[in-house]
Amino acid sequence: MANAARCTWCGDDPLYRKYHDTEWGLPCRDDKKLFEFVLLEGAQAGLSWITILRKRENYRKAFADFDVAKVAVFTEADVERCVLDAGIVRNRLKINSAISNARCFMEVQAEFGSFSNYFWGYVEGKPIVNHWASHGDIPASTPLSDTISKDMKKRGFKFFGTTICYAHMQAMGLINDHTTDCYRHSECEEG
Repeated sequence: MANAARCTWCGDDPLYRKYHDTEWGLPCRDDKKLFEFVLLEGAQAGLSWITILRKRENYRKAFADFDVAKVAVFTEADVERCVLDAGIVRNRLKINSAISNARCFMEVQAEFGSFSNYFWGYVEGKPIVNHWASHGDIPASTPLSDTISKDMKKRGFKFFGTTICYAHMQAMGLINDHTTDCYRHSECEEG
């Protein structure tokens, strides 16, 4: 969609546009992808999303193709390997949180049958469709992201505050925050 109206945040960067056009806001109920984004959103904390998006394939290699069961049993040797990997954000706290978050993710899966059941349960399985006129209207967090973030923190998740939680909700389609002039708004309305 070369000349289609898009959300302004993706600008002209081809990678950002591809992510916007094919993934962002599309309802996702796949636990593997949900885990991938829990890991990537945690890595993004304090950085721009495009930074993480550019390192995504390196994260895929460093974190066992986002296989939650494999990441959950990473050892100190794996942490050291990741700390030395220039292709990812080499923050020891974020690397350790990815591993502990994998364990928490699996606990949620065991309790709810899937992480998707847990996460989508907050919106009764249907995306919240917002009708923002401009990117500046979109909040950084909401009372719902506060609630989910608090529950996830209580379950042991780290680097998943309310702003990161809201970004995760947007990315995984729980919330449709494409602006109304964006061609993806109507495409992402359905759950």
